[in-house]
Amino acid sequence: MKFNSITKITAALIVACTLTACGGADDGDDGAQGIAGVNGAPGANGINGVSSFVTRDDVLKTNANIAYAAYSDSLFAAISLRDSINIFVASPTEANFSAAKQSWLASREPYGQTEVYRFRGGPIDTNADGSEGGVEGAVNAWPLGEAVIDYVAGQVDGDDGAATLVGTNVINSTETIDQALLESLFEKNGDADVTTGYHAIEFLLWGQDLNADLSGAGVRDNTPGQRPLTDYALSADCTSGTGNVTTPNTCVRRGQYLQVVADVLIKDLTTVVEAWEPQAGEHYQKFVEGGDVSLGRILEGMGRLSYGELGSERINIALINNSQEDEHSCFSDNTHRDIFLNAKGVQNTFNASYTRINGEIVDGASIHDLLVAEGHHVLANQLRGSLENTMAAATVIDTKAKSGIPFDVLTATDIEQPNVVAVIAGLVAQTDDIELVRDALNVNTGDLRQDGSTDIE
Repeated sequence: MKFNSITKITAALIVACTLTACGGADDGDDGAQGIAGVNGAPGANGINGVSSFVTRDDVLKTNANIAYAAYSDSLFAAISLRDSINIFVASPTEANFSAAKQSWLASREPYGQTEVYRFRGGPIDTNADGSEGGVEGAVNAWPLGEAVIDYVAGQVDGDDGAATLVGTNVINSTETIDQALLESLFEKNGDADVTTGYHAIEFLLWGQDLNADLSGAGVRDNTPGQRPLTDYALSADCTSGTGNVTTPNTCVRRGQYLQVVADVLIKDLTTVVEAWEPQAGEHYQKFVEGGDVSLGRILEGMGRLSYGELGSERINIALINNSQEDEHSCFSDNTHRDIFLNAKGVQNTFNASYTRINGEIVDGASIHDLLVAEGHHVLANQLRGSLENTMAAATVIDTKAKSGIPFDVLTATDIEQPNVVAVIAGLVAQTDDIELVRDALNVNTGDLRQDGSTDIE
C-alpha cells in the first residue's frame, strides 16, 4: 500500500464526514451533528435528529458513507496485520507470534460489520458487469482448503497430538510463492480450494483446531489451534507440526505464504474501498443516486445476511453437524465475534450509526427515522426491538466464549445449545420484520431467505 493511497482514503473519509455526522465516541453529543438535532438533543430514535426531516436520499447517503468508513477501517486494520506479520516472519519470537495473532483478531472487528453490504450488488460480491463474484470469496470465503496450503492432520477433528503430513501442498512444494500463484489456485478445483483471505492467514497463524474426542463421547476442549512457533523457525529447529522436524526452507516458505496472502488481502480490500469512496467512487455515485432501488438493496443485504448467511450457513450448519470445520473462524475459535459483528452490522444499518476503530462515530439518517417520517412508528420500533433481541442473544454467545466456552463447545453440549438456538430465533424474527419494512416502504428486494441451505424457521 503506497502512502499516497492511504492519504487519498483518509481525505475521502473527511469528505464523508462532511456529508454525514461524525463525532468522538465520548463527546456526549447525541444529536448536535445529526440531521436536525437541536443542542445535542436526540430525535425520535434517540440517535440522529428529528425524524420528520429525513428523506430516502438522506438514508442512502448515510448508508454509503458508513460503508466507506467501515471498509476503510477494514483496510487500515489489514495493513496493521500485514505489518505485524512482516515483523513476525523476520523475527519469529513468541511475542511477535502473539502480536500477529492479536492483529488478526483486531482486523476482524471492522470487517465483520461490513458483511451487511453483501447481497446487494456492491463491489464486495459483484463483478463490474453485474454478475456475482467480486472479491468477497478471495477475502472471506470458508471453509478453507487447508491441505492445498500446508500440512493437515490425518483427521480433521483429531486429537491434539502431533499433526501428520498429508499430501502435497504449496508450502512443501517448490513453486514460487507470489500473488499470481495464490490467485491461480483459488477455488481451482471447486469451492473447497480457498487459498487466500482472512482465513488463510488465520490457518497459518493458529493451525487446525484439533481438540475433539474421537470416541464421540467426549466434549471438545476450549482451546483454539496450537500451531507451534517452530513452524516458523529459521534454523534446523523448523517443523511442520509438533515433533515433525523438516528443512528450514519449509519454514521460510510458510512465512512467504503468510506475507503474500496478507498483501493479496490488502489489494482486494483496496478495490472495495475505492469503489465506495465519496464523490470519486463509481459504486458510491451509483448507489446514492439509486433511489428506491438502492433502498431495497439495503434491506435485501440486511435480510439475506440475517437469515441465510448468518442464521443458516454460519450458525445452524455448525450446530446440526456438530462440526468444527463448519464454524466460520474454526482455527482461532473467534466464531463468537463473527456472529456478534455480523449481527451488529445489521443493527448498524438500521440505526445508521457505526463506531470506527479510532472511537469516532459516523451516523446520520436512519431507516428507523425514515419509517417514523413516513408514518410507520410501530413498525420502526418493532424492528428495532427485534434487532436488540438478536444482539442480546449474540452477546450471550460472545460472553461465554470470552469466559472460556467457545462456539465449538457451545454447539457440542446439550446444556449450551439453547444459547445458540436463541441467536438463530432472533435472526429469523428480525428477517420477518425486515420483510414487513420492505413492504411498508414499497420497495423491491430479492427473496431474503434464498441463501440458507438449512431450514431455520
